[in-house]
Amino acid sequence: MTALASGIERREKVNRPAVRVPAERLLEVAARLRDDPALAFDMLVDHAAIDWHAENRFELFYHLFSTAHGHALTLTAFVPRDAPVVPTVSRIWPVAEWQEREAYDLMGILYDEHPDLRRLFLEDDWQGFPLRKDYRDPDMLEFQK
Repeated sequence: MTALASGIERREKVNRPAVRVPAERLLEVAARLRDDPALAFDMLVDHAAIDWHAENRFELFYHLFSTAHGHALTLTAFVPRDAPVVPTVSRIWPVAEWQEREAYDLMGILYDEHPDLRRLFLEDDWQGFPLRKDYRDPDMLEFQK
C-alpha cells in the first residue's frame, strides 16, 4: 500500500489501478474522480462488497471507467460490520442507486441519503442478509468441511 494523500492509499498487486479511501471521504473522492477532466471517471461499471467476517468489516468496491480517456480504476473503502453506513454515490453515478440497493439487500450495508433504499431481490419482510458469512437460515444446506 502506498499513501497518496490524507488517508488515500494506492493498492498494489492488483490487476488494475486501485485506491483505498477512508469511508468518510468516499463521496468527496468519488466526485473528484468524476469531475476532474484529467480523470473523468464518468461510468460506475459495478459496485460490490466483500464480508471480511474475521476482521469485522466489509470492503466496498467501486469499479470505475472513463469513456473519455479509456482508463479504469477501482475505488475501495472499509466499513465496520456493526455500523455499515457509507454515503450514497448515486448523485455522482445514478446507476449506483440499483447497485447500492443490491448491496443493502444482500449484505445489509446502509447508504446514507440514498433516494430509495429498500430491498431489491428479497421480500420486504425477509430477515437477515444472505451474503454475510455468518448468515444462517433453517432451510439452508450446510456443507461439511
